[in-house]
Parts: sequence; structure tokens; C-alpha cells
Amino acid sequence: MCAINGFNFKDNNLIAKMNQATRHRGPDGSGVFSDSDISLGHNRLSIIDLSLAASQPMHSVDGNLIIVFNGEIYNFRALKRELTEYRFKTESDTEVILAAYKKWGYSCVKKFNGIFAFAIWDKNKKELFLARDPIGVKPFYYFWDPSTSSGRAKFIFSSEIKAILEHNIPRVLDLEAFNHYLRVLYVPEPLTMLEGIRKFPPASYAALKENNLVIKKYWEFGDKKYFSGSGPELKKMLRERVENSVQSQLISDRPLGIYLSGGIDSSIVLDCVSRVRKNIDTFSVGFELTDEEQREKFNEDFNLARRTAKYYGTNHNEVLLSEQDVLDNFEKAVYQLDEPISNPTILSMFKLASFAKKKADVVLGGDGGDELFGGYDRYRFSLMASYYQKLPSFFRKLLSGKEKFKKLNTPEGIERFALFMFQKDEILKRVAVGGFLDEDISKKFFEEKFFSPSRKNKKFEELFMDTDRQSWLVDESLMMTDKMSMSSGLEARVPLLDRDLTEFARRIPLKYKVNIFNAKIILKEAFRGRIPNFLYNQSKRGWFSPAAKWLRRPKIYEMVQEILSENYYGNTEPLFEWAKLRKVLKNHYEKKEYNLNILWSLLTFQVWARLFRIQLVEHA
Repeated sequence: MCAINGFNFKDNNLIAKMNQATRHRGPDGSGVFSDSDISLGHNRLSIIDLSLAASQPMHSVDGNLIIVFNGEIYNFRALKRELTEYRFKTESDTEVILAAYKKWGYSCVKKFNGIFAFAIWDKNKKELFLARDPIGVKPFYYFWDPSTSSGRAKFIFSSEIKAILEHNIPRVLDLEAFNHYLRVLYVPEPLTMLEGIRKFPPASYAALKENNLVIKKYWEFGDKKYFSGSGPELKKMLRERVENSVQSQLISDRPLGIYLSGGIDSSIVLDCVSRVRKNIDTFSVGFELTDEEQREKFNEDFNLARRTAKYYGTNHNEVLLSEQDVLDNFEKAVYQLDEPISNPTILSMFKLASFAKKKADVVLGGDGGDELFGGYDRYRFSLMASYYQKLPSFFRKLLSGKEKFKKLNTPEGIERFALFMFQKDEILKRVAVGGFLDEDISKKFFEEKFFSPSRKNKKFEELFMDTDRQSWLVDESLMMTDKMSMSSGLEARVPLLDRDLTEFARRIPLKYKVNIFNAKIILKEAFRGRIPNFLYNQSKRGWFSPAAKWLRRPKIYEMVQEILSENYYGNTEPLFEWAKLRKVLKNHYEKKEYNLNILWSLLTFQVWARLFRIQLVEHA
């Protein structure tokens, strides 16, 4: 893993500044290349081929192609055997990308199984080629202005927004993105929270030549055919594919460990690793809490991870997150995010990465299992609603007066998605100034992108999982994983999101994934008898965080009072109803209301806006 930076003009000082802004992602080296029409920068985290010859920017053997690359190509050795005509000078996967591009051109990206964002400059064609991995594991941002006063288009790209902001571009809040953030607590692609800066779409490549930028999809699931085999056959096939994916991602010339959360997914990853490796380092994070703050409840996964580590005999490493960590690291973690993601687990992940970096340079985690195999309770509840709405009308009328059945009447499509994923109108209207709040914009965005009429031939729960995989997973979960791990120069790999495994998972019929009683059925059953029995029948917790408790601690409450005030950052003063917001905070502190989601989202937003000097309008 690394950082890549670049733009379509020559400026050695500016590319060096971009590299400096992303140095945390690549502490092992830094390099630049510039020519009349291009500047490329790279910060290196050495994982495969530690030699100087594998440094970047890397030139092809003929000197015509120059690449900057962030990520890993797991099948690079197999590809290398196909590229016999190329005279390799390194053992790196970076050079395999160059050779593949030289042979197959744009189509090379279809050959890669890995996580990546890269850019290749072709000196002869004066063309820049860019690509991002199929799932969207590695972040990739760009700024594009085709109509500058000079007549030459401006294009800037980077692994992180903060590097793009080294350029003299406006730092204006994107109000559409702001509305989405208030609704779903993250910013969906292609938007970012800043006008003019966009997320490069997953599974896409782009070509930039002169003033012409063209972005195209190179991979998508398309129509699927369900596997028709029996349950036992599917379990065996799934188990083999998970094993192959995990073991293919163990390639590293640096120490490697596992994030062990206490859940099914990371335990499966550990099980697969344990079959081929000994002396495994595992890492877990827990919380320093009092009995009154339900210490045992919030550390259940932490304790499960300890039991699992003992079961496999790993070298288990534990760290606890304290109140002082919250106070000391909140701003640091938000800065590393680049744009707001309202999830208190950033603090756990930030500390865990710093802790794990002392013993490992690569960690494997269990990200993606829920989205691929139906692990979230919202899929079960949605299925209940689908069944409920097929009941005879007289029976539904009989039950409709009962509060717990009202939500089951929510129709499929954007309304049901919003029921589970959107923050409620009532609380948003209490704290946001009406002129900045658009009640319909997020529904329109998600409906047009994910719930169009052409998709309605699918079972809704499968469409729900597809939507989560393409939005929530990429722009919230994976983005957090990458930003928090790379803040310490730690590479995080996600073997359950292997391209081939995701394609296989999507062909498994829904009945093997979720029913109204169980979630993630086939993945659990595929590894029953392999992973410890005590992991089964646990409540779904994920990265559980006691943030609601933190906000009731006096020192943290004092910090939050300061941040959630009109005097904290003047540029955001017009956005919120501050007196009402203070009341929301006070009610939470006094346990009169539970207001964690809105408070944490605005807390994160305020700190981000001040750190990045955000404006509401562009100054003349």
C-alpha cells in the first residue's frame, strides 16, 4: 500500500507537497517524476520486493511508461508467466502492471485480481491512464476543471483529498453531499464533501489526453445465474473459495497479522490462515469502562476474540481505548478520514492500527462478509416485511393497528431502504437550518442509482445487499478501514472481497444467506466444525462502540459542548439551530433522550470543517 499523487502539468514543488501530505501512507520512501505535461508522486510502503529497484514512480524497460501504484495485485505471479516477452527487472507486482498494460492496453485491468488505484503516463502518446479496483477497496480522488482561464484543462488525482487541497482550489462545501451525509452518515460516490473533488468510481478506468477525460466501467456483475447445487455442495464450494482467497493474500515480504474482532468473518479468515501458517499475530481492541457503563457488554467481542485466539494458539495482542484516547485522538482520526464519516469506531480503528504497526505491516480483516452473505439484521427484517405484505389483506388489517407491525407495511424500493438506512426527519429538522436541508435529495439520489425500474426484477433483499456493497461498504466501511490503517502506514487486506469470491457469492440463492430467523447462513455453515462453536448464536455487534457513554463523561461532554457551538468555526454557523442543538446534547447527557447519531455526525462534521478550512461559498 502506498499513496499516489499527480496532475497534468509540471510543478516539482507542488508534487512534493502532495507527497508530504500523504507521507503517512508510505513511510518507506518517496519519489517524483515530472515532464512538461505531467507530475507524478509516490509514497512507498514496501510490502512486495523491498529492493530500491521496485521504488516508484517506476519506468517500463523501454522508458516510455511511468507508473504510480497503490495496492496489491494478488495474481501478479500468474500474470508474469503470461508476459514472457517482457524483460522484468524486479520481483514486484508494480512492474507486472506495466508489462500487462504494454501488452493488453486498457484491457489489462480485467486481468488483475487485487486492490488497487494506479496511474500510468505514456510519454509517446501523451496520455494518462488511471484505474481503480473492482470492489473499491483503495480510495481514489480527482479534481477536474475542463475550462480554466488558460484554455488548458486541469486534472489532479490522489489517494487522499488532503493532497489535492495542496493546490489552490476552492474549499467549498458541496451541499448535496452535506445532505446525504446527514441522512446516511457518509458521502456516497461520486460525491465528496467538497465541490469539484470527486471519488473515482470502482471497477472503472479513465484516459486523459489533452483536454479530454473519458471514464468507463470495465467490470460489473451483470445478469447472474443461481447455482443449482444442493446445500452441502454449495458449502463445500464456498469453503474452498474462501480458503483460496485468504491464502492468496498472504503474500508479503513484511510481517503480517490478523485483525480479530470476535465475529464470524475475521475468525474464518484466521481459520484459513492457521491451515498454512504458524506463529500468527492477532490484534484486538477493547474499551476502558466502568461497571456502570456496561464494561462487559461493550467488551463482549473483545473477550470473544481472546477466546478465539486461544483456541487457535495465536500470539494475541490486545489494546484498550481510554477516555484520554478519545480526547487526544478525535481530531487526528477525523483529519485522516479526509471527509466526514460518522462512525465512532474510527477511534478504535485508529488506535488499533497504531498498536498493530509495532508488530506488522500487513493485516487481514473480515470486511465484506455481511454484505455478500446477508449478515445484517436489516436484511432479515426486510424479508419479514416482504412476507408480511403477501399475507391476505384482512389479516394485515387485523395487525396494522399494532405499533410493531406498522413498519412491515413499508413498500419495497427506496422507501424501505430509507427506513433502515436514513436518519429520521424529526431530529434533522430540529438541528439543521431549513434552507440547507433538502428532504428529498437523498431519496432521489439512491433511487436513481440503485432502485431504478430495470432492477426491480430482483428480490428486494438481494437488491438491498447489492446497494450496500456498492455504497455503504465502499464509501463508509472500506473507506474507514483504509484511512485508519494507513494513518499508521499499515496495509489492510480484505480477502472476503476477492473479486472471484464476490462473483461466486452473488450467485448463491437468497435462501442460503438469510431467512427471518438467521443471517449469513451458508457462510456460517460452511465453517461449522472449523471455527469454535462458541462463536455461533452470538448477537450481531460488529465494531461495537460505547460512544453514547463517552458523551456522558464530563471531560468529553465539555469538549463536545465547545465543538457543537456557533463560536467553534464561524463558517458553519449558518448551518445549524444552535440553541436546539444544545438542547439535544443536554438531553442526551442527562439520559432524557438517546441522540448519539445526530450528535456524533455533527461533532465529526464540525471538526472536519475547521481542520480543512471549509467555506459555504467561494470567496471572490
